[in-house]
Amino acid sequence: MTFLDRFKEPWIDAIKKPSSSCSIDFPSYPCHEPESLVSTSTAVSFEIGTGASIYTRSLLPAVLAAKREVILVTCFWAPSSTLTALRDTLQQLAKLREDYIRSRSSSHLGDGDLSPLDIRICFSSRSLFQKLFHTTSRDGYTYPPSKWVSKLGLPDPKILEAGLINLRVKSLFFLPFSVMHPKFLIVDRQRAWLPSANVSWEPWLEGCVEITGDAVVTLLRFYRSVWDRHLEVDKQLSVSSRLQEHAESIPRPIAIGLTSIQSPASNLTTLQLGDIPTVLLPSSHHRNPQFRPLPWQPFPHPPATPLNCAVLRLIAIAEKKIYIQTPNLTSAVVIDALLEALDRGIDVTVVTSKGMMILEQILTGGTITSWCLRSFVKLYEKRRKRFMRSTRGNNEEDSNGMLDLEAQPPRLGSLEIFYFHPLRGNQLERVPEEPVHSHLKLVMIDDEYAILGSGNMDRASWFTSQELGILFQSNELVTNVRDAVNQAISGRVSLFFGSKPRRE
Repeated sequence: MTFLDRFKEPWIDAIKKPSSSCSIDFPSYPCHEPESLVSTSTAVSFEIGTGASIYTRSLLPAVLAAKREVILVTCFWAPSSTLTALRDTLQQLAKLREDYIRSRSSSHLGDGDLSPLDIRICFSSRSLFQKLFHTTSRDGYTYPPSKWVSKLGLPDPKILEAGLINLRVKSLFFLPFSVMHPKFLIVDRQRAWLPSANVSWEPWLEGCVEITGDAVVTLLRFYRSVWDRHLEVDKQLSVSSRLQEHAESIPRPIAIGLTSIQSPASNLTTLQLGDIPTVLLPSSHHRNPQFRPLPWQPFPHPPATPLNCAVLRLIAIAEKKIYIQTPNLTSAVVIDALLEALDRGIDVTVVTSKGMMILEQILTGGTITSWCLRSFVKLYEKRRKRFMRSTRGNNEEDSNGMLDLEAQPPRLGSLEIFYFHPLRGNQLERVPEEPVHSHLKLVMIDDEYAILGSGNMDRASWFTSQELGILFQSNELVTNVRDAVNQAISGRVSLFFGSKPRRE
């Protein structure tokens, strides 16, 4: 299989359709040059756990080792163990840098070789009040230092200043429903992480992939287009040899008193897979949700964003199996695409959550996952009955010696739908950080393609929210991710519907 062979050209054509509004979308991703979203990367690791465990095990240690720049983008920002750990990390980092400055000063060496550390924190949603009265400007709202402690739970500006840390905190939100849903961390423009988790309190099952390589630059350009239009992407971040040695000597968080939060579902898989074909998949926010509440109205086509087009293209080219794990499934276009795949004989597996964010689903989609799944199953059962009648008719023709091999319909693919739930024993014992819902966003096609990131299979992600996915083409990566996910959900899923005969 060549580089994104069956995926790339049709995906590019779909984005370039004349009806696409990407030139005025935010961000205005390159609809005339979507090829610029295609690159390669080294997949360093894949981690499963809760948001708190992923942050304290992987993301915050990376922040602690930063030399010149940290860019942290998330959607929801709330008081939580994750936020507390982030605050403690920034305080410790400032103290380590201040100690270095003092040691240089006492030796009369000066602090000239210690460059300022730029930290950019970006989020979309902090509270209902914040969203209702948020500015509509695409420049967003920049929080003054006087609000860092009281409103955001961040360190005192004086502590950061003493460590030569330049912090900027910014939020973006557009009424009625347009949250900026992407989540990522970039450290020193060399390493990047894309977690599904927010800086929030929910003990949900999350995933996170770490990458290096050219895709990090593509991610940095996406950040610039949304959060910092004046950022010099091509600027090299030079680090002195002394500072390099100092940063590399910083101990692990546990050694300096930072708490590493554990989850029973935690699992870190080391990958180190280089030169993987990689596509960054942005999806712009849209104010118009295109609701069509009347039952006889057909569902509208979703915006032709790189992420939406990628998911539909991958479902369309699947040859054997499709695996989707999503917090919710309320996007009619996704269900329709999966039904078409089932008609082609493709096996489909869906893992989702029950009773998760019900009010949000109703407000942004006018429906909930359980209703959509029941409708999905009914439509599948109709197909199965029609297929069985067709098969019986073909068998009768075969018995009369009139079999037409070319007229034989493909087999109907199998459908399995699972609900995620906590591990029963851990739930009864109230084990900390036992995930109660699955918040992981994952699409896997034929053990060849995988999409991770922020995009759900719900109506909000497909029509209104800004999203960010990342596509990899790698059998080895997909195999490792699949094994890690299977281990994490073992004992944590129950079958809602299965077309395959069940073993007694």
